[in-house]
Amino acid sequence: MNGGLLVAGTTSDAGKSVVTAGICRWLVRQGVKVAPFKAQNMSLNSFVTREGAEIGRAQAMQAQACRVEPTALMNPVLLKPGGEQSSQVVLLGRPVGEMSARGYHGGRQQRLLGTVLECLAELRGTYDAVICEGAGSPAEINLRRTDIVNMGIARGAGLPVLVVGDIDRGGVFASFFGTVALLAPEDQALVAGFLVNKFRGDVSLLEPGLEMLRGLTGRPAYGVLPYRHGLGIDEEDGMAVSLRGAVRESRVTAPVGEDVLRVAVCAVPLMSNFTDVDALAAEPGVVVRFVDRPEELADADLVVVPGTRGTVRALQWLRERGLADALARRAAEGRPVLGVCGGFQLLGEHIEDDVESRAGHVDGLGVLPVRVQFAREKTLTRPVGEALGERVEGYEIHHGVASVEGGEPFLDGCRVGQTWGTHWHGSLESDGFRRAFLREVAAAAGRRFVPAPDTSFAALREQQLDRLGDLIEQHADTDALWRLIESGAPQGLPFIPPGAPV
Repeated sequence: MNGGLLVAGTTSDAGKSVVTAGICRWLVRQGVKVAPFKAQNMSLNSFVTREGAEIGRAQAMQAQACRVEPTALMNPVLLKPGGEQSSQVVLLGRPVGEMSARGYHGGRQQRLLGTVLECLAELRGTYDAVICEGAGSPAEINLRRTDIVNMGIARGAGLPVLVVGDIDRGGVFASFFGTVALLAPEDQALVAGFLVNKFRGDVSLLEPGLEMLRGLTGRPAYGVLPYRHGLGIDEEDGMAVSLRGAVRESRVTAPVGEDVLRVAVCAVPLMSNFTDVDALAAEPGVVVRFVDRPEELADADLVVVPGTRGTVRALQWLRERGLADALARRAAEGRPVLGVCGGFQLLGEHIEDDVESRAGHVDGLGVLPVRVQFAREKTLTRPVGEALGERVEGYEIHHGVASVEGGEPFLDGCRVGQTWGTHWHGSLESDGFRRAFLREVAAAAGRRFVPAPDTSFAALREQQLDRLGDLIEQHADTDALWRLIESGAPQGLPFIPPGAPV
């Protein structure tokens, strides 16, 4: 078997990432050696592979669904937004510079098509099947000429395409039809059918519409996936997080002790790797919320200042909103604060940044004895260490180099009183360390909170991935999916006018 499939979507956030992961988990449970692939990802949530390459966290999660180690081949191009107009371009796991959207789509992107096709070919030569994820919508006709992630990669590699639509948003039939009808004939020939995502209610009420859609397009629905809470693991875009909701619809289970523990996460601009707090949200009795006002810190037992792609910009934002003063007061009062990566840097005394913001010397919040100098070379590592008597694993992604000039050692950073700072993403996924840290936080906050003795974040992640595999196995036409992956798009699929504009 040397199969492949591109999972496209009618829109961003239609569910492509979780559907791709679900198909991967279903296949691996059938004994198929499978890998994920996304030619180009735009995300502030990234991960470091064993070889020190930076890729999107969604692809790392999909690799876990496949039960394989993630590599740079699985996400050869990563775009990390630095604002509305520009992004850092990461190629094969290494940053190669900043580029405006116009500059990227004006020529650079198209030149990368050969590179991404080579990466895909290498994966297809190693695995039985490669399940590819598209980006946005394949019907973005203004970008089709330079597309390397949707129909560009599908046509270049001869991949069949499954289009996912989020019915919970409404308009899914029009979106399915319009997506196909706005593609060129050569692209339409690869679109095999549709997958309805996030359906609530009686599927029988949907079936007449699916039959009409098949009559209009000549393409079937490969399944209707029901709406399930809490499946949005490792999303791509931290900028889209609601400031008012708990992390990814996480449901707080009853605490083991007498009290819950309240965690407030400062929703800084260009927030990166907000997935760091997932492990906290997974703990029974831990309530996690994103905040953007100083009064929302008042009842928090722990405040987390997360990573950001714009440390200086985040610092300015904290000051403008009064959060900087609130954080400084917390630190002075001995109330727990945790800074991670960019959040750690801005807690320091000063920052020299001629790389990210080019702001030069900027005073930090001054609550940790740390000085930060931004380097052009990005640090990309997978450190292992010890803290609070427990083994800790993490990963580092940053340009800022911290010089620690006091306090108690804490991973690669330091601790002063109840203010902690580290560059290590993912440290809270180490179960023993997370429990020890939460015990310290609870004691400092005066809460009778007790960490659950048996919460395994890795096991919970596996359960989530199995739930995604179950969705595909139970609610998709897996026989038809198998044929599609193995044999490609059916021959003779009808053309739906008008097609892409000439």
